[in-house]
Amino acid sequence: MTAKVIRKPTFRKDESEDDKELQVELKVLVERITGEDPKLIPSSIEMLKYLIRTATTSMTSVPKPLKYLGPFYGHLREKCDAMSEGTIKKNLSDVVSVLSMGAIETEVKKGYDCLKYCLQGTMQNIGDWGHEYIRQLETEIVKQWVMCDNNFKTLHPLVKEIMTFNCSHHDEIQGCDLLMEINQMYMLFDYVTKDNYKPICLYLAACAKYVDELESKKILKLISQFYMMFGEYCRSIIVAIQINDAKLVDKLFNTCKDKVILYQMAFICARHLYPFELSVEDDDIKSILENSHLSHHFLTFARELDIMEPKAPDEVYKTWLEPTNLRQSVLGEKLDSARQNLASSFVNGFVNAGFGTDKLLTTEDGNKWIYRNKDIGMLSATAALGLLYLWDVDGGLTPIDKYLYTTDENIKAGALLALGIVNCRIRNDCDPALALLGDYVESSSEELQLGAVFGIGLAYAGSGRSDVLSLLLPVIQESKLVKTLGVASLACGLVALGRNNSEVSDVVLSKMIESNGLEVLKSPFMMLAGFGVALAYFGCKDDIEVPTTVAEVFEEPFKTMFQTMLQMCAYAGSGDVLIIQELLRLVEEKVEPPEEGAEKEEAAKGKEKKKYEWDYYMGKAIAVLAVAAISKGEDIGTEMIQRIFGQISRYGEPSVRKAVPLAIALTSISDPQPNVINVLTKYSHDVDDDVACNAIFGLGYIGAGTNNARLAVTLRQLALYHAKNPFQLFMVRISQGLVHMGKGTMTLNPLHTDRQLVDPVAMAGILIPLVALLKPHSLILGRSHYLLYSLAAAMQPRWLLTLDENLNSTSVTVRVGQAVDTVGKAGDPKTIAGIHTHTTPVLLCANERAELANGEYEVVAPALDGICVLKKIPC
Repeated sequence: MTAKVIRKPTFRKDESEDDKELQVELKVLVERITGEDPKLIPSSIEMLKYLIRTATTSMTSVPKPLKYLGPFYGHLREKCDAMSEGTIKKNLSDVVSVLSMGAIETEVKKGYDCLKYCLQGTMQNIGDWGHEYIRQLETEIVKQWVMCDNNFKTLHPLVKEIMTFNCSHHDEIQGCDLLMEINQMYMLFDYVTKDNYKPICLYLAACAKYVDELESKKILKLISQFYMMFGEYCRSIIVAIQINDAKLVDKLFNTCKDKVILYQMAFICARHLYPFELSVEDDDIKSILENSHLSHHFLTFARELDIMEPKAPDEVYKTWLEPTNLRQSVLGEKLDSARQNLASSFVNGFVNAGFGTDKLLTTEDGNKWIYRNKDIGMLSATAALGLLYLWDVDGGLTPIDKYLYTTDENIKAGALLALGIVNCRIRNDCDPALALLGDYVESSSEELQLGAVFGIGLAYAGSGRSDVLSLLLPVIQESKLVKTLGVASLACGLVALGRNNSEVSDVVLSKMIESNGLEVLKSPFMMLAGFGVALAYFGCKDDIEVPTTVAEVFEEPFKTMFQTMLQMCAYAGSGDVLIIQELLRLVEEKVEPPEEGAEKEEAAKGKEKKKYEWDYYMGKAIAVLAVAAISKGEDIGTEMIQRIFGQISRYGEPSVRKAVPLAIALTSISDPQPNVINVLTKYSHDVDDDVACNAIFGLGYIGAGTNNARLAVTLRQLALYHAKNPFQLFMVRISQGLVHMGKGTMTLNPLHTDRQLVDPVAMAGILIPLVALLKPHSLILGRSHYLLYSLAAAMQPRWLLTLDENLNSTSVTVRVGQAVDTVGKAGDPKTIAGIHTHTTPVLLCANERAELANGEYEVVAPALDGICVLKKIPC
């Protein structure tokens, strides 16, 4: 072969003598390699390798040997191709593979030269060529992997080499990306160690949010196996709950032998209300899972904070700061309007929730306050007793029971609802709620039936119990009133939450189909009935095909409303980007309602005036709520949609504008961020009364249980601004009660256990009032204000409570600060910022995290959040 003439290198004026000398040296080496003398080739290749490997460079520039060898790439490549197989060719292939990174892709360089010549080379110590070379190989492996089926055998050894390099250089995340791209995640088992499993699992968990459901489940199962390998049972059970794997949860309880870890796992399951039959026989664990400890610990916590003194609504409103002509005493001689008394009943319940004492109902004159309310308002006033005795089944039944013997059916119905609220989130072997309320489920009185049915729904929310459903389903089948159908469907949806219960959907849908085409389908209670079916499919994702198909029989806009509610519940808290995009497209679509003339003619023909009219934009309004519900728990998505809502409100129809403040509030529950407060405050002065009402309620949602001073001032100003508007003023009072809920010790936030899990029961409790407020005057501002009590399902203390190994409360010093995202960060990064030191028990705000300040105890929980069991470290 005739040697090619290699042109002399041209030097730039700004190049140093060292650079010129290096260029000459490289040219000589290339001439020797491409020359005719075979004796000079091996030593020249070795020298070239040495110069490339030892070249130093800055992070922003190409190593000089690679830059200067670029023009010679074609010559070296041709020489390599012409060589016969052997060690020399392998060594030269290594060099060509590295040089291909700097070569321009022309006829000389082909698409996969780096990978091709690497496979031809020695395949030894590939990491010596540097991280960028490994990145290039990974890129080409991913592209090549999908092109040919037999690539596994060829590329598998190289993938193993790359993984070994990444894991030995603290670059496990890059390795995870490679294995995810080529669908070989199982290979991680060979590389996961005690030192690197935590960052790997954290990163994989973050990635699981952005892939399809099958891939996500596969990744999460892998994470749970890694955690089990290293004895991290609490972290593993969180993942098991995320993928709803009851067998894995049971396996973890049976495998773990450490009592403290078992207690902590039980507390995590209890906080999530995870329903499963535990095969481990242990009274303490059973008690934890039943949440029977909740009331005792909460009252101990309240005494520690010295907030046991009950608060009256006047103290929440701070009426003494209002102008004299607007002051209206709740406890004084002057009576308010019935609507404001009703608002005070709700406020009294929310503010004193869980404390078992107040200044209106638990006093000697408690009956008087109930009679200050009118008609169905007495139902809600009495039901507030349920909030006062929240979680205290033993202490709450007796004071509520006496109201069951009154002759007034509204008060009796309120007492039934109160009994259900007391039992909310508590499991009790005696089943007091079923025993006391079961007799009234088939009552001939509408009020008693509603109180009993809704009470049972709240008491057994998330339990999925077939005996409870068998009691409620006949109510739906035999219901003659649309109100009964709506509330009973909601109750069934709460009980069968997320169980994909075909029986519930069959019964409710059959009843709805009977009403198809009739005026009754326009009732807001039919919307609640549809939402009840949707709740049964909560978190079921793709399993909503059957009810979605059945919904095709309904006329518009009911069909779109129902299908959107199904999507909202099925994907709530999942952060699924594709579903969010689909819903946003629905919001953008133009809806063509029937011509007004045709409607007027139809109305003229009718003998009676229609009670309800179709709102053809309601499907879009529910889609707005659904976007917020689905993005909950995924920070980037939440931040993006808050911006999108501004556009929707600006250009949307009145019904859609009504939903925007509610959706904004849903993205920031119990987390009063200044920008969200500002937006909702603007909406609370809107010319549309419904938008203003919903925005005011949204302010209560974002500040729920925070005692936020800025919100409290804003709501007092709104009380003056809306003093002459009874509906807006009612909403202001409700929001004031929510902001001071539990005297600032509670939260409605469904995210728990360091924001890793979304509590489905809490999410359902939050969504019911929001869906009802899409038609505010027909439901919550009308005669169905008792729907607000569904919030009892979401109420939880926002605490950090530390217990010792015997489950006794113990005080430890902790550092509390804003949670910092550590996914993908090298080393041992700090998990909190802006640190304050406290002694437990402490109140935790949204986005706050705690860590132990001394080494006296060991934390077995994945994060200090909620109730944590600590293990004493031996001296």
